[in-house]
Amino acid sequence: MVRLKVGMLGKRMCVGWNRLLLCLPAVILIHHMLSVKEFHQQTNMGDVHKDKQKKFDHLILGPAAGEGLPDRLQCQGTKALNKTHFRVPLNNSQSRDHVAFVTVFAKYNNAAENRPLDLVTVGNMSYNKVERSLAILRVFINFIQVTMPQSNVFILTDPASKLPLQRDMVTIQPIQGEYSRDKLMLQRIRSYIAFLETRLEKLTQKQEQVTHFIFTDSDIAVIDDLGRIFTDYPNFDVALTFRNNKEQPLNSGFIAVRGTAEGIRRGKAFLQEVLEVYSSKFMKASRMLGDQLALAWVVRSNPNFNVKKFTRREAFLDKIGGASVLFLPCSSYNWTPPEGAGQFHGMPLDVKVVHFKGSRKRLMLESWNFFSSSSDLSDMLCLILKSGRMKYDF
Repeated sequence: MVRLKVGMLGKRMCVGWNRLLLCLPAVILIHHMLSVKEFHQQTNMGDVHKDKQKKFDHLILGPAAGEGLPDRLQCQGTKALNKTHFRVPLNNSQSRDHVAFVTVFAKYNNAAENRPLDLVTVGNMSYNKVERSLAILRVFINFIQVTMPQSNVFILTDPASKLPLQRDMVTIQPIQGEYSRDKLMLQRIRSYIAFLETRLEKLTQKQEQVTHFIFTDSDIAVIDDLGRIFTDYPNFDVALTFRNNKEQPLNSGFIAVRGTAEGIRRGKAFLQEVLEVYSSKFMKASRMLGDQLALAWVVRSNPNFNVKKFTRREAFLDKIGGASVLFLPCSSYNWTPPEGAGQFHGMPLDVKVVHFKGSRKRLMLESWNFFSSSSDLSDMLCLILKSGRMKYDF
């Protein structure tokens, strides 16, 4: 079409042989310029396509957000200039009760997900997708054993899964259910309920001592003693983490239940109500959102609940149904590194849990590698803070 227009233009400009001979160089020049322009357009489109396919294979450090703010971590490179407020763990002589962590883990052995092209290298290790998920689970345990070495870890999983994981103070507990990707969040609540039922039975039969439970995603790093939640706030049955998000104010990646018989009963009843709401109202929601929407619905359905409390960065206690629920700010107990551009005010000094959700999971492995070589949690947090704005394709 372009060449046809060039030809017509040449005919109008050049009438007769003399004019044609005079205009021939101009016609050739116009044709050449259009061809070059078309080539560059195709090349640029190819470059854009390549950029979309590009994956980051290493950390890229940027400026640390929150500079100059007194209650935020300050960094110079990956060196912390002010230390975060880590608290010394309570030892057995100071605390009668134990704290255990519980997570649900499903292993998927889809051959299509383990192609050589999907390999990702972190440090001196290369992982396919199954190996990456297992590596993240191991790092989850590593952080707990550093910051809360007296805590047990329970991994709830499909009985058909054979997890290659043998660690001290780690128990793999099979629970029957449907662990498919689309039903995993629903199954997670069911597994939590089944787990609490078994613990309540053992507790009432005096087969074990009181143990408080913290149910979490496996992509979190515990960087401070969370056992103090149960001593600092002695009157709650269930603890949730909240954020100033109108649609999803509660994050289901952190749920604590007091380990007394009454606390377990009320925690189990609370989760059963969440499960019923999920099953009846939010089955069509995204596979990663249904439980959070159900949690918010159960909390907001209380006529006396004040949703404005979600806009403040302060813990508060409220009665939801028959349970006393403690609401803890995500900024301290479920802090997530930012992803991509946007307004961000840095890392609070009192952060206790870092949640590497979504594409941040590679950063979790990078962070553990850094901590293993430096043994300084505050410096490791600077690494997270300075690289957290980069979106990783993991």
